[in-house]
Amino acid sequence: MQYTPEQLHQLINSGRRPLWLANMDLSEADLAGTDLGKAHLLRANLSQANLMEANLAGADMNYAVLIDARLNQADLSHAALNGADLSGADLSQANLNEADLRWANLSGANLSGANLSGANLSESNLSQVNLSDANLSEANLSEVNLSGANLSEANLSQALLREADLTKTNLEGANLNGADLEFAIMPDGKMLD
Repeated sequence: MQYTPEQLHQLINSGRRPLWLANMDLSEADLAGTDLGKAHLLRANLSQANLMEANLAGADMNYAVLIDARLNQADLSHAALNGADLSGADLSQANLNEADLRWANLSGANLSGANLSGANLSESNLSQVNLSDANLSEANLSEVNLSGANLSEANLSQALLREADLTKTNLEGANLNGADLEFAIMPDGKMLD
């Protein structure tokens, strides 16, 4: 199902919460600054949608498609994004504090300056992602593919990086204090044990 822009605007402004938008085609929708807190967006198609500065705190976005979506400065704290496809998405300066991103595809995404403290990204694809200046303190990055990622100046203190693939990853200036790197493949291709 696809809403016209007018129908979508009317639904969002109806005051009904939480919004039920599961399985909806919202591709290319302009939802910048919209309050979608705790919305049900399970398997929704939000490809190329504009969600800049949107409130998606606590939203159920499991298996949603957000390819090339604009989510910069959006609030995704405590959001459920299991298996979501965020490849090529712009999440710069976004708040993903304690978000659940297990099995998500974030390849090529921009997460520069994003807050991912306490987030669960286990078994996700973060290849070629930009995480420069991002806060990943206490994040779960176990078994994550970070090959070719930019983690320069990122805060990875107390992060769990067990069995993570950091091949050709830029870690210049990154804070790895207290990070668990057991069996991780380092940028030089060597495994830590």
